[in-house]
Amino acid sequence: MSALPSPLPSPLPVVLAGARGHGRSHLENIRRLQGLGRVTLAGICELKPLSDEELDGFGTPEQSTDFAGLLDSTGARIAVICTPIPTHTDLALAAAERGVHLLLEKPPAPSYAEFRRMADGVRAAGVHCQIGFQSLGSHALTAIRELIAAGAIGEVTGIGGAGAWVRDEAYFRRAPWAGRRRIGDTDVVDGVLTNPLAHAVATALALDGSSRAEDITTVETELFRANDIEADDTSCVRITTRRGTPVVISVTLCAERPDEPYLLVHGTRGRITYWYKDDRVLVQRPGRGPEESVHGRTDLLENLLDHLAGTAGLLVTPDLTGAFMRVVETVRTAPEPTPIPAAAWSGSTDATGARRRTVHGIDALVAAGAESLVLFSEQGVPWALPSEVHSS
Repeated sequence: MSALPSPLPSPLPVVLAGARGHGRSHLENIRRLQGLGRVTLAGICELKPLSDEELDGFGTPEQSTDFAGLLDSTGARIAVICTPIPTHTDLALAAAERGVHLLLEKPPAPSYAEFRRMADGVRAAGVHCQIGFQSLGSHALTAIRELIAAGAIGEVTGIGGAGAWVRDEAYFRRAPWAGRRRIGDTDVVDGVLTNPLAHAVATALALDGSSRAEDITTVETELFRANDIEADDTSCVRITTRRGTPVVISVTLCAERPDEPYLLVHGTRGRITYWYKDDRVLVQRPGRGPEESVHGRTDLLENLLDHLAGTAGLLVTPDLTGAFMRVVETVRTAPEPTPIPAAAWSGSTDATGARRRTVHGIDALVAAGAESLVLFSEQGVPWALPSEVHSS
């Protein structure tokens, strides 16, 4: 956690950049915090202005497509940035140059170089930046770390992660950057490991206490796609940390049956399963019954406000996402994702007319990766060739 700043008066004026799509969740959270008297929505940066209905209860915040101009005219003290991935660094630096503190949506940048440019610029400007990995605000992380430290499951032998989600073909057409690795010379890296299921990667690294860039020794990736996109939609990664912990994350957006993503902490005398979206923890040990618990969660914007009030440390600083960005960089520089043969997936249309692609047997493959800490190629999957493994 970062050092406490000098307190700022409340409520703080906030500008939201990107208020549609996932940005709606930020808009509603700002509405909640405004109701508590902690912030005021001073401005919205969107290509298309929000309607009166969308802004019900907010009064008349200023709206503009000029983010920097909006910060200047509103006197914002905090900016929430939920815009396309390639815009993150420039917008974050525009805010930092004006002394505006930040909640920056994940992934923080599309490349390690852009990440360092952002992180170094924010530090030099002396502003405070929170990266929007909401799962890292879960109190379950502390509970699991305490269990590990107490030897509840013996020595940790590895951490696995499984994410089986469904996204229809329209998901990859939701924006010009969706499902892209790059647009022209601009990196995007909108793949399953780096965006929709990025929390699985970042949270697993946090559980190992290996969140900083220097905590990682090697990263191996296997990137595949069933959909007609540039980026990966079905992939796995094996990260080896300086602790010697293998971290294997297997994920897909082409599941047979969607399920909540989870992490498995394997130990010599038991294991811990963590459903990070639900803050739910299950401890299993020989000779004892299963122990399940559900934990609270600290909202990251609220934590930033507490930090600026001088009452809390910042939970997710840029440096604490450095290891995740090492994974992003490996994905970015890897060979193009390998198309999964048409015989290995099937297309379907649901009752709403939405079309999607399902990879045969992928749910079991994803679960086996988390259970046995193996990559797709090591499971003998015909379409996952060892030659496609890329490491850094």
